[in-house]
Amino acid sequence: MIDFRASTYRTFFWGICMSTVLFYSCKEKVEKKQDKEVAVETFSNPIDVEFGDPFVLDNGDGTFYMYGTGQVENGFATYSSNDLVNWKFEGRIYEGNTEASWTQKNFWAPEVYKFENHYFLFFSADDKDNPNNELENFKIGVAVSDSPKGPFTDLTDQPLFDPGYPIIDANVFKDDDGKFYLYYSRVCYKHPVESEISEWAKKEGLYDEIEESWVYGVELAADFKSVIGEPQLLLRPPLEMNDRNAEWESRSVTSKEVNRRWTEGSFTFKNKGTYYMMYSANHYAGPNYAVGYATSNSPLGPYQKADNNPVLQKNIDKGGNVTGTGHNMVLFLDGGKKMYTVYHGRTQATGENRVVFIDQMNIEEDGTLVVDGPTTEPIPKPLQN
Repeated sequence: MIDFRASTYRTFFWGICMSTVLFYSCKEKVEKKQDKEVAVETFSNPIDVEFGDPFVLDNGDGTFYMYGTGQVENGFATYSSNDLVNWKFEGRIYEGNTEASWTQKNFWAPEVYKFENHYFLFFSADDKDNPNNELENFKIGVAVSDSPKGPFTDLTDQPLFDPGYPIIDANVFKDDDGKFYLYYSRVCYKHPVESEISEWAKKEGLYDEIEESWVYGVELAADFKSVIGEPQLLLRPPLEMNDRNAEWESRSVTSKEVNRRWTEGSFTFKNKGTYYMMYSANHYAGPNYAVGYATSNSPLGPYQKADNNPVLQKNIDKGGNVTGTGHNMVLFLDGGKKMYTVYHGRTQATGENRVVFIDQMNIEEDGTLVVDGPTTEPIPKPLQN
């Protein structure tokens, strides 16, 4: 007689054993797979794009577009990329200095933003309306397109606004409440400022006066055709020589390069309720161009410059070959978990030509902003396959 209870027991027992063996076998395979080293793709700065004042737009569909100063005459062009390392030239996106345009020359610092399926180009250029024949007559313009590759057409037939002095380097920030803010730089032209630095330069017989550029901010109308209220002064070079930021922001003067001190190329973003404004100082065409930052509890200040400035500068004194690092923007990846700064610089190989760098940056627990650059050695690609 067959003992069905014993047979059932043996079947159950062997089933348990086989399940246990399979479980640990599968677990071992999973653990081995998890322990397997994944190859990290790398690249080296600078990337193969030659222009200044780079700005990258994340189009939200896996494609990025880069805009900058100097790629085409009388206007702007763009490059596209799917990995932020290899870039394809897409051609001209905006043409100025036409019969119908208010613009004339010196097309600088384009930034393109995507709002409600439209693309808005903010830029600076010389205004044709120049009754006093000023040598520097910069204004800020806005153009619109249905595509990041253009063509962009002027939103109006005139500059955005006229604050009464020449301005460049437009940067736009949209706050959590939906309000827009415009940041820009008043240029040094005909703007001499008394300071301990200017007094020192005069005593040294270097320069009779020191001109300065300052960063301002103002609320921007939602249709981008006007500003709201009066511009507020947000950043300027230090007045006193013992200021923590005076030494690096005055290098163009103290190195006898030029009688100007700059605060320009600003970029504003928000992190954990704090407003961060990154900015560039010194002569854009010289080796001392560098980046610092300031923080505030309000989009229109007051802003306090950081003690660890500059956060991005030349590295030739440390064995590197990069100079002229500046006019940066910040790119947020992986849902904001990763931050990269895009900026221009120069190397021994590129000479006087400005080339584009992309380096990682982060904000530490205490709010300190740190840039891991400039780099020229192989580093992980921002986007891994």
